[in-house]
Amino acid sequence: MSLNVIDLIKGQLGPALVSQAAAQFGESESGISKAIGGLLPAVVGGLANNSDNPGVLDAITNASSSGILGNLLGNSSNNSVISNLLSTIFGDKLSGLVNSIATFAGISNNSSSSLLNLVTGATAGSIGKYAADNNLGQSGISSLLNDQKGIVSSLLPAGLSLASLNIGDWAKGYKFDNDNDAIKTPVAEEPKTDFTRSTTPTETYSQKNNEGGGSVWKWLLPLLLLIAAAYFIWKQCDKKSTTTTISTTDSTTIITDSTATATPSDTTVTTTVTKVDENIDLNGTALKGYKGGMEDQMITFLKTDGYKNAANDDALKDKWYDFDHVNFKINSASELEAGSEGQLQNLVAILKAFPEAKIKIGGYTDKTGDEAKNLKLSADRANFIKSWLGKQGVGAQVIAADGYGSKFAKVDASASNEARAVDRKMAVRFAK
Repeated sequence: MSLNVIDLIKGQLGPALVSQAAAQFGESESGISKAIGGLLPAVVGGLANNSDNPGVLDAITNASSSGILGNLLGNSSNNSVISNLLSTIFGDKLSGLVNSIATFAGISNNSSSSLLNLVTGATAGSIGKYAADNNLGQSGISSLLNDQKGIVSSLLPAGLSLASLNIGDWAKGYKFDNDNDAIKTPVAEEPKTDFTRSTTPTETYSQKNNEGGGSVWKWLLPLLLLIAAAYFIWKQCDKKSTTTTISTTDSTTIITDSTATATPSDTTVTTTVTKVDENIDLNGTALKGYKGGMEDQMITFLKTDGYKNAANDDALKDKWYDFDHVNFKINSASELEAGSEGQLQNLVAILKAFPEAKIKIGGYTDKTGDEAKNLKLSADRANFIKSWLGKQGVGAQVIAADGYGSKFAKVDASASNEARAVDRKMAVRFAK
């Protein structure tokens, strides 16, 4: 099964970034989210159209080290690499794409244009990072992009049609190209049967006379059916991408920092957590997060006096909360990926709302690489977050930051990079 690169990119365009973009552009979050949903398949489709273009491959190859992902909102609009990439893949259709997305999402053309730059930066950066992580050369990137031609056509949101722009395979049956030729659909030969409209005996319609009306329906009806099928597939893919299955010995214990080796319980409870983006109530203040996510669990624990009633630190040490959106750039302990600061700001708000609470930060790696380096990297990352929180005025509440390397990693080192990602994380727990 081909890798769907859109799944790689969604992590860069999470709720925190949507909220920041909405505030920066003066648009609604729903409008921003809707626009991104239309732009993602358009940009990936445009890149797939140009999977053999040396300029496109060079841009993606260099994107991982160019810092594009570091500040998508700040850098994308003025980045010449992104501008050149857009000109290459869309050409004179660029303004038409911006207009179509603006109309579809109910946002301004300026916001649509800025989001197009942002999504293109996230796409090129994410594919470049994936290529670097998996040692893909330009031929590998070309093959990966080419594979998207069979995926993108099913992901365009219902209600958005870009067929008139002639930029991609937005309905099955269209030739996937990016030149100035007309895109043609295969047309089945119609039976040459004359028929007479019963209400008007004197008027006979032949196949020739029917071309003006019948030929419309012969492609319009299949197209409507395809759009309905694409919407269904889109909803199924979206549902799958936001559902995570966590197997734990109870519903809240994720990892432990005790020195003893963790032993699985005889009874393993499998809990499916559906990530539903919503406002989490913090004493009357709304935080953007997930139902059942880190913020929701921490606030619930504090509101039920779980922290106040804990006798000592031992009563708290086994209950960790994994960050959903806090990630570092590969091999870095000082550069956060785009969208990470939003959840850290949520943590700051929680600590300020409960000033008596103390926390500890933990850093973790997967099983690959030298363990001594893993320990140092995870510790450096934990201390970076501790220092960052200190700059926000809650440093006194962060009493420790430790790195555990791969000590608690569960996925084998020989597994795929995607499978090992669950072990590369940052977490937080309450402490006394």
